[in-house]
Amino acid sequence: MSETIAKTPNSDPRKLPDFKQSVKLKYVKLGYHYLITHGMYLFVSPLLVLLVAQLSTFSLQDLHLLWDHLRFNLISVIICVGLTIFLSTVYFLTRPRPVYLVNFSCYKPDDDRKCTRQVFMGRSKLAGTFTDENLDFQRKILERSGLGESTYLPDAVLRVPPNPCMAEARKEAEMVMFGAIDELLAKIDIKPKDIGILIVNCSLFNPTPSLSAMIINHYKLRGNINSYNLGGMGCSAGLISIDLAKDLLQVYPNTYALVISMENITLNWYFGNERSMLVSNCLFRMGGAAIMLSNKRSDHWRSKYRLVHTVRTHRGADDKCFSCVTQMEDSMGKVGVSLSKDLMAVAGDTLKTNITTLGPLVLPMSEQLLFFATLVGKKFLKMKLKPYIPDFTLAFDHFCIHAGGRAVLDELEKNLRLTDWHMEPSRMTLYRFGNTSSSSLWYELAYTEAKGRMRRGDLTWQIAFGSGFKCNSAVWKALRTVNPAKEKSPWIEEIHRFPVDIPKVSVI
Repeated sequence: MSETIAKTPNSDPRKLPDFKQSVKLKYVKLGYHYLITHGMYLFVSPLLVLLVAQLSTFSLQDLHLLWDHLRFNLISVIICVGLTIFLSTVYFLTRPRPVYLVNFSCYKPDDDRKCTRQVFMGRSKLAGTFTDENLDFQRKILERSGLGESTYLPDAVLRVPPNPCMAEARKEAEMVMFGAIDELLAKIDIKPKDIGILIVNCSLFNPTPSLSAMIINHYKLRGNINSYNLGGMGCSAGLISIDLAKDLLQVYPNTYALVISMENITLNWYFGNERSMLVSNCLFRMGGAAIMLSNKRSDHWRSKYRLVHTVRTHRGADDKCFSCVTQMEDSMGKVGVSLSKDLMAVAGDTLKTNITTLGPLVLPMSEQLLFFATLVGKKFLKMKLKPYIPDFTLAFDHFCIHAGGRAVLDELEKNLRLTDWHMEPSRMTLYRFGNTSSSSLWYELAYTEAKGRMRRGDLTWQIAFGSGFKCNSAVWKALRTVNPAKEKSPWIEEIHRFPVDIPKVSVI
C-alpha cells in the first residue's frame, strides 16, 4: 500500500495536494453535517438555560399567586385539559399502524442442485440447441458475471436431456416456497391459522391453481385469508409485495402478513440462440424468501425490524423503459426474456427518480441544503456546477441492492458513491447464489446479519429494479441487535469464508 502511494503524482511535494481526496476535507464535511443536524439543539439549549434561570428566581409567594390565578380561571383550565386529551386521543387513533418484520428466511437448496460454471457450460453443450458461437458467448458472459461455483439450478435444467414441464415447475415452486416457509415458522411462535394476509410474487410462473392457493392448501390456512398472487412484475416485485402488505396491515388490525418472493427457473430456461435472451440463462438461479410482517404492537419486542418507508417508481409510460425487459418469442418461436441494450441507462434514470422522492424522507438536513444550494446555483444563478449527489451513507448504515448482475452493481456503486464494504452483501450474494430475482434482497440482509453488523437503530436501504420499468425502495430500522450465533440462515455455516475476491474476469 505504501509503495503504491509513493508512486502517485500527488505524493510529489512540489505539487498541490488533491483536496477532493483529502481526509481533512472529509472531516470538514462531517463537521458540517453534525452542525446542521444538531442545529436545533444548539439553538434551543440557550433558551432552556434562560428559562431555567428565570424559574429559579420564583419565590413561594410567586407560586401562590400563579395557583390563585389558575383557580379563579377554572373554566379555562378545564377547556385546555379537555382539548389536550381530545387531540391526544385523535392522534393515537388515526396514526398509522406500525409494520414490524418479525423474522424472515431464505431457501437454501440441497447440494445436489449446485451448479458450477463448468457444469453450466457442460449442460448447455449437451442440450444440443446452442451454436458454438453462442456457447462461447455464454462462457464469456459467465466469466464476467460475478457468479461463483456454488449457485443452484433445478433438476429439470440440470438433467440430461433437460425436462422443462409443468410438473417439474410445480415441484420447484413447492420446494422453494415450502422450504422457506417451514424454516420461517420454525423460527417464530406463530401458527399458520394466525396468518391473515398472504402475498406471493413470482414473475414468470403463474399456474392454476395459483401459487398462493398451493400454500393455503399445504398449510391449511384459514378460509377468510386475504391472498394475493403477483405475476409479471420482475425482480422488484418483492418490495411491491412489502408495500402491498403495508397497506393491507393498515386496514386489518392485529394480524400477520406472510410474503413469499421467488422466481421459477424450470419453465423459463431459454433454449434458443438470441443473444439478448441468453444473458438471463447465465445470471438467474434458484432461490426464494419468506417474510413475516405484523401490525401488532405487542410484537415490537420480538421483531427484528420496523418498516420506515416504501417508495415505488414506475416508468412504464415511456416506451423505451417499458420494452427494455420483455418476455417474447425469438425467430424460431422459442420463448425467453430479452434484455435491451438500453437497460443500464433506463435503470439509472429510474433510480434518479426514485431517490428524488426518497431523499427528502431520509437524508439529513445538511445534505438537503447542499442539494438545494446546488440546484439554485445551476437553475437560477446559471453557475457551472456539477449535479450534487447526496451522500446516502449519512442516512443509511446498510445497503441491500438487488444482485441483478455485476454491471448493475458496478454502476450503482459508482453513482451512489458507495464503498466496497457497503456493496459487499450484494456482491457476495451474486457470487454465492446468483441472481435469485426478487428474493436476492433478503439473502443480502441475511448476509449482513450473519456478519454481525446489524445493530439496534441501524437503517437499511433495500433497492430493487424490475421490468416495466420499475425501481422500488424500502427502508427498515433495526429494533434490536442481531446475534448471528442465534440465527439460522443460508450463510451461517459458511460466513467465515466471505468476503472473497472476485476478479473482473474468471476464466472457465
